[in-house]
Amino acid sequence: MPHRTILTRLAGRPAALALTSVALVAAATCGASATASTSVPSSGSTSAGDHPCVPHVYKTIKARPTPRMTRPDLPHRLVARLDAAARASLRQASTPGAIVGVRSPQGTWTRAYGLANPATHLPMRVGMHTRVGSVTKTFTGTVILQLAQEHRLSLDDPISTYVRGVPNGHRVTLRMLANMTSGVASYTTNQAFTDIYFAHPHRVFDADDLIAIGLAASPIFAPGAQFDYSNTNTLLLGKVIEKVTGERLGRVFRQRVFRPLGLDETVWPGRSAALPWPYAQGFTLQGDTATPDHPSNATQWNPSWGGAAGEIISNMSDLLTYGRALGTGQGLLRPVTQAERLRSFPGEAGYGIAMGCVDGWVGHTGELPGYNTSLFYDTTTDTTVVVQANSDIASGDCPVSSTLSDDPRTLVCSAPATRIFVALSTALGHTFTPPPLQ
Repeated sequence: MPHRTILTRLAGRPAALALTSVALVAAATCGASATASTSVPSSGSTSAGDHPCVPHVYKTIKARPTPRMTRPDLPHRLVARLDAAARASLRQASTPGAIVGVRSPQGTWTRAYGLANPATHLPMRVGMHTRVGSVTKTFTGTVILQLAQEHRLSLDDPISTYVRGVPNGHRVTLRMLANMTSGVASYTTNQAFTDIYFAHPHRVFDADDLIAIGLAASPIFAPGAQFDYSNTNTLLLGKVIEKVTGERLGRVFRQRVFRPLGLDETVWPGRSAALPWPYAQGFTLQGDTATPDHPSNATQWNPSWGGAAGEIISNMSDLLTYGRALGTGQGLLRPVTQAERLRSFPGEAGYGIAMGCVDGWVGHTGELPGYNTSLFYDTTTDTTVVVQANSDIASGDCPVSSTLSDDPRTLVCSAPATRIFVALSTALGHTFTPPPLQ
C-alpha cells in the first residue's frame, strides 16, 4: 500500500509545539504550548531585557564576529569530538549522507559524510545545494519585520487589510500568522492538496490556489486562542510582502536578504524544480510509490507548493552566514526589531515571529520530500550549527512516521538532520533536546 504521509512535514513542523503523526520538525522550532496564545510585545516595543529562552537579549544582538570566526581554526580536540559525534549519529540516521557545519568565535568547521547519489556512489561534498524547506519561513518573517521597522506595515495589522476572504480576517493579525496562532488551517493537511501532489509531484502550484484550500477549512479556532503550525499562514505573509513592496517574493528575498548578506548560493526557484549544481539527490518515503524497501528519489519534485513557507535552496556556506544573522539580527534588522523577535517566544521554549527557541538555541528546521535541514544559533555562545541531510526519512522507535524496513527500533524517533544536530550540540557542550518525533 503506498505511503501517503500528510505534508505538514513540509518545512519542518515544530516538534515541540505540535507533535502529530507526521510532524517532523526537527528540533526545533520548538516547544510552545499547543493551547496557549503567544504573549509577545507589540511591534513598537523597545524592550530588550532578558527572556526565559534567550537569557541575554542585548548581548546576543551586540555580539561582534571575531577575526577567526570564518577561518577553519576550531581547536583540534573540539573538531575530533564534533567529527566523532557526526559519524556516530549519521550511522543512526536514515540518510545517504549529510553536510555539517559549526561556526563559533573560535573558527568554522565543515565536513561532508556519506553519499550525495547512492546510484553513482557520488560522495557528499561541502558546498552542495539542498532544499531547506521551512527554514524559508525565517526569511519570510525577516522581511515582514523589515517592512514593519520601515513603517510600511504593522505586525498588528489585520490580514484583511491585505488579503480578502480570510475567515476572521479583521481579527487575525500579521503577528498571529507569524507565530502560528491565527486559527487558519494548513493546506498541507488537506486531502484536496495531498491527493493531487502525491499523484503528481512534478506539478506547479499557485500560491492563491493553495491558500484557498487552507481558507476553506478555516477557522480551526478563534484568533490567538491556540497554536497550530500552518503553512497557509506563511503563504499569506508572502502575499502581504508582495502587495506592500509591489515586487515578486523571489526578487524581494534577493534584494533584502540574499544580496545584503552575500548569500550568492541561495536560490528562490520560483516555478522551477531545478537545483543549482552541485546538488545532492534527495530520498523520501512520502508519496504514492515509495515503500520502506524502496524510497523514492524526490530530487526533481517541484517545490512550488512550499512557496513562502518552504521553497528556498541553499548550501552550507550561505546557511552558516544566514544562521548567525538570523540569531543576532546583524545585517538584517535594527537592534530594537531583533530584540522584539528574540522576546517573541511564549516562554522557556516556543515559536515566536517565524522562528523557534529552545534553551537559548534559536532557528528553524526544514523539510521537503527528500531533504531535511536544521539551522540554529546558540545565543549563549555565539555559535551557529547547520545540518543538511539528503533524506527526510525518520529513524528509531517511530509509532507513526514511516521508517526503512531494516531500521532498528532501539533509538528515539528522529529526523536525520535533527539527530545529527543534537549530537553536535552535545559535543559543543550545550545539548539541544527536542521532543521525540512520533
